[in-house]
Amino acid sequence: MITDPPATAEVAPPPQLRRQQLGWYLNDWANAAFSATVLTVFLGPYLTDIAKSAADAHGDVHPFGLAVRAGSFYPYTVSASVLLSVAVMLVAGTVADRTGRHRRLLGCFAYLGAAATLGMFFLRGSHYLFGGGLLMLANICYATSAALANSFLPGLAGPDERDAVSSKGWAFGYAGGGLLLVVNLALFEGHAALGLSSGTAVRLCLASAGAWWALFTLAPMLRLPRRPADGAAARRPGSAVAGSAAEPTAADGSADPVRAEHAGGTLRELLGTLRGMRRYPLTLLFLAAFLCYNDGIQTVVSQASIFGSEELHMSQSTLVTAILVVQVVAIAGALSLGRLARRYGAKRTVLGSLVGWVVTLALGYLMPARQPIWFFALACMIGLVLGGSQALSRSIFSHLIPAGREAEYFSLYKISDRGTSWMGPLVFGLAYQLTGSYRSAIISLLVFFVIGFLMLLRVPIRRAIEAVGNPVPERL
Repeated sequence: MITDPPATAEVAPPPQLRRQQLGWYLNDWANAAFSATVLTVFLGPYLTDIAKSAADAHGDVHPFGLAVRAGSFYPYTVSASVLLSVAVMLVAGTVADRTGRHRRLLGCFAYLGAAATLGMFFLRGSHYLFGGGLLMLANICYATSAALANSFLPGLAGPDERDAVSSKGWAFGYAGGGLLLVVNLALFEGHAALGLSSGTAVRLCLASAGAWWALFTLAPMLRLPRRPADGAAARRPGSAVAGSAAEPTAADGSADPVRAEHAGGTLRELLGTLRGMRRYPLTLLFLAAFLCYNDGIQTVVSQASIFGSEELHMSQSTLVTAILVVQVVAIAGALSLGRLARRYGAKRTVLGSLVGWVVTLALGYLMPARQPIWFFALACMIGLVLGGSQALSRSIFSHLIPAGREAEYFSLYKISDRGTSWMGPLVFGLAYQLTGSYRSAIISLLVFFVIGFLMLLRVPIRRAIEAVGNPVPERL
């Protein structure tokens, strides 16, 4: 078990800060394997096939006595996992901010999620409920660990550096996820030569994401700084957060008895945080806009493989290659949009990316089946807007959080981030349930981008930053 390092100097020199930033980037590198390999590529079609093998004559499965179309089981499971993760993330964020154990909690959730992902190797036959349970556990842990990691951003970059640092984190994530996809593509394409069935190859790919996640999580566990509890130090480079903070103690040096009341105190503080958010209506308006348009983004990401396989009749190798194209192009997209934000401001850049998403969905709806070249072109369009819109949204939100509440607020933010949306998959699943067409399901997601665009347009970012008492960057 990795323990916290001993206390160091209050001020972290630039080399130490760069080391901490690299550890933070590598957390995205580690967990992006779950997002790319499991959520985006392999698990959707595989779990759908397992559900279909368990379906009745009408094509329905009956989890807990409910009639559900086999084709809707995967998006419904993603949606259910997010509803459960809401409570888990909020409590974990409150505990982290109260105790300063952000890194330790991050590690616990990351390794539990990695273990659940490794368990997908045993998913076969018609055991769709077993697969759904593993997906829910892994997705909850993924969301919670990522929310805790996001809370380190204000302490790792100043106001004018945050767009660039956040964009680099996303670039690392897409590079890590893409590298593992290359390996998995080679494994899947060569499964016959290796004497493996296609199902066994898919299960090995799923398990590899868990192993990758577990291995590279060691880097953030060793490099991320110790966070102070209860906002005891400012979240800025060069403050105590960039070095370390001791556990809070009472005046006589003994453990503070107030801190010992974790259970009741955490619940009270969580309720207080939720009530206190009403004091920051502009932060809430941005969060509502993000939750809306990012639900659309994440549903496209998590359901793209089903759309490609079931509606466009693409082969598994074509799907994996297309997602690999997304990963590679998204690296350039995240860094390019980060540079555009430096010139035009993060808000304008995100608004432009949402227009790009609307165009992309419209083209996806009109795309002909069995035409891989057009599917790859669509993948390039998604990659260009995917990383930048998410990275810049994260950096904008980091300015809108009152000091000392980063983990709690980023828990709310993470509810809809990177494959953990629930409204989008629910609408997608309902659209398919009612029409039997994945084209209707994909075009139904336009509403999230249009409403999110209009809501973000109304957010005065400078006023929102000033309202929470944070320094305002030069360009917004």
